[in-house]
Amino acid sequence: MNLLHNIERMSDEKLMSKKKPAYPIKKKLEGYLDRYNRKIEIPIFYDDLLRFSGSIAVYDDDGEDTLWVRVYYTDFDRQEIDLSLKKMYSILHSDGGDRILDYLNVDAVDYCTFGNSKPFRIKVRNILNDNYTYFYVKKADASRVYGLELEHMLSPYNLNFLVYKDTLIEEHIAGIPGDVFIKDFLHKLTESEKAQLAKEFVKFNERCMIRLLGDMRSYNYVIIPVHDFDHVVYKIRAIDFDQQCFEGNLKVYRPQFFKENFKMVEMVRTKLQNYSVDQYKVEERSIVAKRIISSGRRIKRLISISKSDTISLEPHIERLKMQIYEMTKDLNFKKCETMGDILSEALDFVKRNYQDVSMRQIIEKKF
Repeated sequence: MNLLHNIERMSDEKLMSKKKPAYPIKKKLEGYLDRYNRKIEIPIFYDDLLRFSGSIAVYDDDGEDTLWVRVYYTDFDRQEIDLSLKKMYSILHSDGGDRILDYLNVDAVDYCTFGNSKPFRIKVRNILNDNYTYFYVKKADASRVYGLELEHMLSPYNLNFLVYKDTLIEEHIAGIPGDVFIKDFLHKLTESEKAQLAKEFVKFNERCMIRLLGDMRSYNYVIIPVHDFDHVVYKIRAIDFDQQCFEGNLKVYRPQFFKENFKMVEMVRTKLQNYSVDQYKVEERSIVAKRIISSGRRIKRLISISKSDTISLEPHIERLKMQIYEMTKDLNFKKCETMGDILSEALDFVKRNYQDVSMRQIIEKKF
């Protein structure tokens, strides 16, 4: 396994490009989104929210800068924007009707100054009971849309999002940010809880690699405590899908190689035997393969569209396909011309192994 050795060796290596370009949603992908009710006309666009007249920094409970700023608008703009955001909430979480609008209040509009997508985070509160939730307004990007759809179909979790023209609306994914959990909660876990979380990290690591979801540094996923009747089970869930099928370095698609995840990798090393790690990898591949099969035509349509789409750079495509070929010795990867081709072959590889190869052979493939 040597996960700890690998992350120490890779911690100072430059894994990722400095900036990923945003790729437009082309006609075929737009048609797919329309077919599966992801494309719905919305009352506000990302650029509308950029009209803020000022902002203040948002700090956490410890007084640390969160890199979010709370924006505010002129009185005239605020009325229009608040109404549009409440309508957006109704479309995303209800039937799109106006009858609930009187019971909603937009408590905050926050703007993130960190990262590629620079999203807006909207806090909406029900004034009758003070329950509140968040959703996000972002610039639409084809890579992110592929990532969201693949997460919806291939992970244990469903995702609710909408796209209209150049604007993407995402529901909030609740959980404790990975970096916060590692800093404030990891050391408080019991030994059995650490072993269970280590198992979940192995599965999460495998799932990201299989579907080519990159950049799962600790602040790009959340850890969710689930209270069972006699214990707590910890789940890991991705929250950022900007780096779907873009980078050319295979290690970017394996969370174990990011120094931000060092303590998680160390926990795997100390809590799990090599055979158990291999067992959990096989379990995750089998589950993903079953999801690929059960997704039927939907995932076939999405992958077919991705094969003719532009979501990466030519050098990245060449590098990634050769790295995967060196790992698998599957000649199909050498024939790939687009990132969609590589994704298609990766999913087919997992599905074929699930259907045709014994558990021992899957482990020995090391993909």
